[in-house]
Amino acid sequence: MITREVIIGLLIPLIGTAAGSFCVYFMKKELNDKVQKSLTGFASGVMTAASVWSLLIPAMEQSAHLDKWAFLPAATGFAVGIAFLLFLDTVTPHMHMNSDEPEGPSSSLHKTMMMLLAVTLHNIPEGMAVGVVYAGFISGSAEITAGGALALALGIAIQNFPEGAIISMPLHAQGKSRTAAFIDGVLSGAVEPVFGLLTVIASSFIVSVMPYTLSFAAGAMMYVVVEELIPEMSSGHHSNIGVVMFSLGFILMMALDVALG
Repeated sequence: MITREVIIGLLIPLIGTAAGSFCVYFMKKELNDKVQKSLTGFASGVMTAASVWSLLIPAMEQSAHLDKWAFLPAATGFAVGIAFLLFLDTVTPHMHMNSDEPEGPSSSLHKTMMMLLAVTLHNIPEGMAVGVVYAGFISGSAEITAGGALALALGIAIQNFPEGAIISMPLHAQGKSRTAAFIDGVLSGAVEPVFGLLTVIASSFIVSVMPYTLSFAAGAMMYVVVEELIPEMSSGHHSNIGVVMFSLGFILMMALDVALG
């Protein structure tokens, strides 16, 4: 049963994106390189810790009856999650924030639209991650508490705040009005509660494969971290800033999961 508590949890990450996008109204210039690397590194750390503590560990705990093979459902789901994001990256035209080369099939879409597609595409696994954790909480079969589910939602929201700013501010710098850039930033995160809700509904019918869905979301998120976020935080100068912020993000998400779980 989808309760008010679940709906609020699914919306929390979108609130983080909206709050970050709102920065476009009181910050005049595009974020400088150091700030972007700091925020990207922080987001990477949060997503990595969430993948381990909130998704992979619960997946293996639920498969404990397999003894030495308890890792198998988690490993399988993780690999399928990686393959799923790789497929989406291949079939969707998009462009990363600090790149001038489009990826995926050729398209006549404007650069800003392809950047939005890239962010929207990579927000899908975050929504699925929150959705599958709340599905595990509802079912009671995945040993996930309300606090543990809330910890993941808050962690994703925290890393969505800088992401919202990183999206909206460059769009405004490239000529969009503040309001249009803000709306685009919010819309890029709107896929998260949508895919989160779809995941909750789907998981309610397939509780027996919860370890696979948990690890699937982990694999999808780690694809985003390794394919997009880490290269952005470590390229060029000041890469050490990204590493330090990665550590802080990882520690914060780990602490949230343990304290609230």
